[in-house]
Amino acid sequence: MLYLVATPIGNLEDITLRALKVLNSVEILACEDTRNTQKLLNHYEITGKKLISYHEHNEDKMSEKIISYLEEGREVALVTDAGMPCISDPGYILVEKIKKAGLPITALPGANAGLTALVASGIESYNYTFYGF
Repeated sequence: MLYLVATPIGNLEDITLRALKVLNSVEILACEDTRNTQKLLNHYEITGKKLISYHEHNEDKMSEKIISYLEEGREVALVTDAGMPCISDPGYILVEKIKKAGLPITALPGANAGLTALVASGIESYNYTFYGF
């Protein structure tokens, strides 16, 4: 199973209990920047994880590696530096390839800078369009 795990967009306390549970349970974390992810893991005293680099410059190559882990029955969590994977962050190439391979994916809800800014702006939010950052 691949888990798409949202990470805090500023305050490390802005993480869901479910995200912490997944981060504790998976063996492998695919990280946009392993140093940033390690800070999060250290904050929550999560240890013993294999961190691999997954970013915009190695998505094609590392997607294949992650798929091989999944085919072996291993669980992987994809995390970015801040916010939701695939939303102006790496991940969509991996998700597309995993879907084509027929492997399972679960997305965990969580921090999203665009929605946070929208609801804090005071503008009408019943109808909006997100074009990216």
